[in-house]
Amino acid sequence: MELSRKAIPYTPNDKPLHEMTIMIVSTSGVHLKDQEPYNTDPAEGDATFRIIPGDVDPKELTVTHSAPKDHYNTDFPKEDINCVFPIDRLRELVDDGDLGGVAEKHLTMMGYSMRLNKINKETIPALVKEVVRSKADAVLLTAG
Repeated sequence: MELSRKAIPYTPNDKPLHEMTIMIVSTSGVHLKDQEPYNTDPAEGDATFRIIPGDVDPKELTVTHSAPKDHYNTDFPKEDINCVFPIDRLRELVDDGDLGGVAEKHLTMMGYSMRLNKINKETIPALVKEVVRSKADAVLLTAG
């Protein structure tokens, strides 16, 4: 069986968790309230991503995603963003000494787009560049 070139290989890690800095990468549609909301048009969706500052106040975050009947109900994340973007949980792990740090920035997408070619050729490479440029040792992937 031939492996896809798009497959993400496992990357071994020898660093203990209490020394690692973690970045959140999410397809839950989280964004700052003052950022442009994601395009929820079901015929198009959204192929962009947002950068969220690492020191963000969770009260400054919201969720934009396609209608619940088509995707997921955003009521709970709008009540407690940590359901899909666990920034407070990561900070608690840092405070307890279980995690080394929270990244300077996090990356989010809506996770729904009909423009898959654009996502594969433009969005994901740009997002990966942001991850590589960061000081994060690992990413925590979340979805809605």
